[in-house]
Amino acid sequence: MRKFVTIALCGALTACASKSSDIRASYVSPIQYQSYTCQQLAEEASRVSARASEVAGTQDSARSNDAAMTAVAVVIFWPALFALKGDKQTAAELGRLKGELDAIEQASIRKNCNIKFQKAPPAT
Repeated sequence: MRKFVTIALCGALTACASKSSDIRASYVSPIQYQSYTCQQLAEEASRVSARASEVAGTQDSARSNDAAMTAVAVVIFWPALFALKGDKQTAAELGRLKGELDAIEQASIRKNCNIKFQKAPPAT
């Protein structure tokens, strides 16, 4: 029950960090990648994917910390709710990185590169 209340409160507060899987890709034009070779596209996809994974970990850590702080605040000291950090900068970077991966994938398809892009399974 306490976990449900924590999740409900964190979801109701705008400062709580979002799950990385819930952050949508920002639009990035694939035109910037049109001059890349298939090799360059693969290397760029690898670089962007590694950074996106790193940022997603940071984002999910922030979410866990915010959820824990919410639980403490609800049980012990409600003014602690104002200490929640939220996720604006990290979420924006993750959205941009996801958009870059989409753009690289589109450029790869247009060039008939044989690069395999794996999508994360849908969140449940």
